[in-house]
Amino acid sequence: MLGAAVFGMVFFSLGQGIVSAQSGAAPKGDDPAINPEEIIHKFAARESEFRKARENYTYRQVVKMEELDSSGRPEGSWEITSDIIFGPNKQRTEKVIYAPVVSLKHISLDPQDEQDLRSVQPFVLTSEDVDKYDIAYIGKQNVDEIPCYSFTVKPKKMLKNERYFQGTIWVDDRDFQIVKTFGKGVGITSKDHQFPNFETYREQIDGKYWFPTYTHADDVLRFPNMTQRIRMVVRYQNYKRFGASETITYGDTVVDGGSKK
Repeated sequence: MLGAAVFGMVFFSLGQGIVSAQSGAAPKGDDPAINPEEIIHKFAARESEFRKARENYTYRQVVKMEELDSSGRPEGSWEITSDIIFGPNKQRTEKVIYAPVVSLKHISLDPQDEQDLRSVQPFVLTSEDVDKYDIAYIGKQNVDEIPCYSFTVKPKKMLKNERYFQGTIWVDDRDFQIVKTFGKGVGITSKDHQFPNFETYREQIDGKYWFPTYTHADDVLRFPNMTQRIRMVVRYQNYKRFGASETITYGDTVVDGGSKK
């Protein structure tokens, strides 16, 4: 990830503080009325439905990553705006809309970063993939006033060239879908390659499924001879079901830093 960079735990500590602020209390995982295995079975099935449904939607993905100096000012950036669309043969394809010259000075991206953008940061945990992970129930917590079940997730084992999610997920207690993730992408890499902790929010934008709409990361890269703070924002916009005439937009806008307006 990003050359030989190693991401620190700065944002992880911040994320834990966010959870406490949202829930208002420490989570409790000892409610005898809650069957974690049943919840996992339900949300994995719903996530399988969602993954198939999302394959029938077009949307715009806007990515911006910045190098920040010691005072927090941007000094280099990488940006790309792409439309995820269907081609003439009805196959999904990515059409780049905007890609200015890369001005990053100290870091670079590799194919594993692209994998994380496609599949780890908008993490979906389906029935087909659930056996790949150790999943532990934490307790009930609220995410933006939505009652959720929270779980820690980590891969049982990792295969070469595969990317996985490791962190915490929040599953709403009504629709049994993931509404928030916090963690990082992991896989078999060299010691020089580490990856940022990130936070992804979803919103219910079609009345049925919760779609990822916003990812944010703010972390410190730790090279053997230097450190480099980076900030990254990914927005998923203008969902439209293939073949439909209307565009489905989401409600509140999530601004940089994880807050909504």
